[in-house]
Amino acid sequence: MPSDDYRRPTPAEVAAATERTIPDVVGPGLRVLFAGINPGLYSAATGHHFARPGNRFWPALHRSGFTPRQLHPAEQAELPALGLGITNVVARASARADELTPAELVAGGAILAALATRWQPRYLAVLGVTAYRTAFGRRRAAIGPQEDTVGGVPVWVLPNPSGLNAHFQLDDLAREFAALRLQAGAG
Repeated sequence: MPSDDYRRPTPAEVAAATERTIPDVVGPGLRVLFAGINPGLYSAATGHHFARPGNRFWPALHRSGFTPRQLHPAEQAELPALGLGITNVVARASARADELTPAELVAGGAILAALATRWQPRYLAVLGVTAYRTAFGRRRAAIGPQEDTVGGVPVWVLPNPSGLNAHFQLDDLAREFAALRLQAGAG
């Protein structure tokens, strides 16, 4: 359940969230570190990853078996105890991921590699194949496990859970997340 102090941001608060960042949710012993492309304005306004209503990250995480129940974005601090973490390829918020430049994605990829090196999760899951291709120069990358590592950590590319990604429905996302969960093992 969301904490008592959680409230939806106003439209003005969302509009003012451009360029904000959200702290990473990380810790030792992670099975999977999920890396979104970058925070949306709604998420930046709340301070919670994947917070926009309609984003399918939290439902996919639960339906795939990573969490015992569907968590609310305001409960993201519970993830490290489950062996899970969240970060972003690019830290700054924007209305849409396509507002990011290739240079920002490459720079963000280097920062993400350093984060993976520091925390050494079992897997780094990048949520968006196009962002992964650009950030790491892997033009032919596809959804699923990758041959290369990032920061010495095996990489698994997942579909972007944004409601704007019409190519993958929630059941498809949950299936892809579940494949990673099986490889990453129990907490």
